Amino acid sequence: MKEYNIAELQALMTSGEVSAESLVEAYLRRIESYDSSGATLNSVIEVNPDASSIAKSLDDERKIKGVRSPLHGIPVLLKDNIDTADNMLSTAASLALVDAPKPKQDAFIVQRLREAGAVILGKTNLSEWANFRSTSAVSGWSSRGGQTRNPYSLDRSPCGSSSGSGVAVAANLCSVAIGTETDGSVLCPASVNGIVGIKPTVGLLSRSGIIPISQTQDTAGPMARTVTDAALLYEAMLGLDVQDSTAVKQYKYEFDTDFKSSLKLDALEGKRVGLAKNVFVPLKHIDNCMEDVRLYLEAAGATIVDIEVNLSSEVHAAKYQVMLYEFKSGLNAYLKARGGKLTSLKDVIAFNESHSDRVLPFFGQEKMLAAQEKGDLSEKAYQQALQDSHVAVQTLIDKTLVDDALDVIVAPTGGLSWTIDIVNGDRYLGSSYSLAAVPGYPSITVPAGYVHGLPMGVTFMGAARADAAIIGYAYAFEQVSMLRRPPEFRASLI
Repeated sequence: MKEYNIAELQALMTSGEVSAESLVEAYLRRIESYDSSGATLNSVIEVNPDASSIAKSLDDERKIKGVRSPLHGIPVLLKDNIDTADNMLSTAASLALVDAPKPKQDAFIVQRLREAGAVILGKTNLSEWANFRSTSAVSGWSSRGGQTRNPYSLDRSPCGSSSGSGVAVAANLCSVAIGTETDGSVLCPASVNGIVGIKPTVGLLSRSGIIPISQTQDTAGPMARTVTDAALLYEAMLGLDVQDSTAVKQYKYEFDTDFKSSLKLDALEGKRVGLAKNVFVPLKHIDNCMEDVRLYLEAAGATIVDIEVNLSSEVHAAKYQVMLYEFKSGLNAYLKARGGKLTSLKDVIAFNESHSDRVLPFFGQEKMLAAQEKGDLSEKAYQQALQDSHVAVQTLIDKTLVDDALDVIVAPTGGLSWTIDIVNGDRYLGSSYSLAAVPGYPSITVPAGYVHGLPMGVTFMGAARADAAIIGYAYAFEQVSMLRRPPEFRASLI
């Protein structure tokens, strides 16, 4: 099946060559062939039994009333920590929530997608509990969904936690998908699966109805094969949710929401780009790739300023403490509101222990246990950790942008995908995710090249609410480089 972008799909539906219903059925067949029933990729945890009928009703509406938006009839996959009040489960890929009551309503961003005419095609697998369960976790593995695999090399990690969404987009099991990020969970799977991923300014997309980790870092994010498609998907989900206190604060500020207008070939012309190559362990192949990035940026008209922006071990430690406190607080509130047998983190821990043969066969729940030991968000230890991490990194990024008169910071997203290892867990080589994640700033990763056929990405990041600007910069880079290529579904590199 050919890779189509959103504009091409809309043109096909407008001409009558395809319908939303036939498009849904084509993607479902592809999911069945490459993903389901123990097949190769294992990225889709569940398909929507009503997707075809929803698509048919949207086809009828198109004929009578026209289209609602650029997403009318476009199939979208959702990460399985995003609530839907339909005939699918919402479980964070954990067996603990399989029998939980159906959410009372769709997550706010899902409501927005449905209003735009998108077809919710299904749910994607993820690193269980959005990768906040164990210190030795295996990205892309969950007790409900099993192991998701990287389509560029099936023995390699898809990264997490939005692994299923990243793989499904890369493998053309959908046109676009939604992931969520706390610290790299959109950017890492996008990078290692050779696609585009956007982490918005925290609060610009509602978090209501998304199973939480961190109230100060969590956000949903679009994942697509092009910057344009990611921007269209992002625009469709925008909107003030008065139930999200962070959104209420963010929407008091003015910010550009017309992402389509930012998609200009000359967006980088005359801009000052801070290039941070060594944000983690120096690696020759990444350095080589970043030299190519430099040339592409210069070809797009940018002025390059070499910078260093590294986070200390103390900042990372403080950030982790913040996440422990916020995970307990947020999950307890979510589970209590949802109802059912499990109404707290303590209940989830007990469930995992009593079902350890299925839930804990490869790694434990050390992060959950550590979070359970924390008090509430009024504790001085939490407030100090917030100051030592979020405020400190916000100051660092703001100062770097101002002191060097930079329009954007660019850095390698992370290392290459590693081999899946259920014995030792993940082997991260480092990343730049936290630079934007900790202060809640926007970032976007786009394909930057390949090493032995494995993709790597480059991240554009900016200050709060600079989402439209960095999307434009990423688009200009994408158009001058055009580096992405589809996966070949290799068993391994050897």
